[in-house]
Amino acid sequence: MTPPRRIAYVLGARPNFVKMAPVVATLRRRLPAVRHILIHTGQHYDRMMSDVFVDELELPEPDYRLDIGSGSHAQQTARALERLEPVLERERPDLVVVPGDVNSTLASALVTVKLGLRLAHVEAGLRSFDRTMPEEINRIVADEFSDLLFVHCDEAVANLKKEGISDERVHFVGNTMIDTLVATEERFRSARAYERIGVDPGAFLLVTLHRPALVDGPLIEETMGRLVALARNLPVVFPIHPRTRRRLGPRAWPGVRMIDPIGYLDFLSLEAEARAVLTDSGGVQEETTYLRVPCFTLRDNTERPVTIRAGTNTLLGLAPASIDAILPMLDAGKHAPQTRPSGWDGHASDRLADVICEGL
Repeated sequence: MTPPRRIAYVLGARPNFVKMAPVVATLRRRLPAVRHILIHTGQHYDRMMSDVFVDELELPEPDYRLDIGSGSHAQQTARALERLEPVLERERPDLVVVPGDVNSTLASALVTVKLGLRLAHVEAGLRSFDRTMPEEINRIVADEFSDLLFVHCDEAVANLKKEGISDERVHFVGNTMIDTLVATEERFRSARAYERIGVDPGAFLLVTLHRPALVDGPLIEETMGRLVALARNLPVVFPIHPRTRRRLGPRAWPGVRMIDPIGYLDFLSLEAEARAVLTDSGGVQEETTYLRVPCFTLRDNTERPVTIRAGTNTLLGLAPASIDAILPMLDAGKHAPQTRPSGWDGHASDRLADVICEGL
């Protein structure tokens, strides 16, 4: 097959921009005669959760903005399906590239395959083996229908093989999100965001929590209480996701510095200088592994066991009481970061582009 003449990239949420910025830039550079079509679904409708990434990562202005906004999983997916279909019908790209596991990913996969177009999935093969997670369903569907599956860890290759995905469709390229981190490292290291917040480097816990299993019920109140207790000995900085802010309301939590969402570079600046990070985010587990910062994941499972093997990530379970163990574990020096995973080297997008440039 000849190389593509049109490539469409569908992005919807904060992590998508980080994963796709180097992919878009590399393919635009290596395929200058191709029409590159950037579609922003608007799944994250808050500027600090999406548009700021277009600015900071120097992505081109989107060709299409679908503005699907918030809502239930069904509402978001339905709006994305309805608004994406006419765009892909009009453009008829030779390849549609989608990252990750958000509702925009699911909608893109369904529209693309029903229109008979070719689909590529970046960050394929990750599995938590928990089908109560909406992201798990989105990942499985995108992988099933993708012509090209770009993976970043050995577990992903094994998962796809077990599901009967043919080897010809699977390409180990590495972690494109780490490409972005490597490319911006000088900028975020010099940002010194901790000075603006008023904490000392290496002497605070950075927190990011947003998943429904934690936020949409009583666990978030207990979590905040445990963080208040921990903050008596280690300052806590919590850039709060809009979803979590709505759930907690205006109540203050002594010792926990709750700040509005911040840009990508400022977040990395804090992450790189934190003593540790508490999260339920998949991307943060990967960033801390590259940065060799201890990470504690407040979930029962992770689709990124490679971060645990790397020695940086500890799975606490979906149990706020486990937060009490963070400081003792840090004091005991139980985190011993080892080598970074294969392909997490800043060149994943080049390897991905090699596959596409060789003709799909």
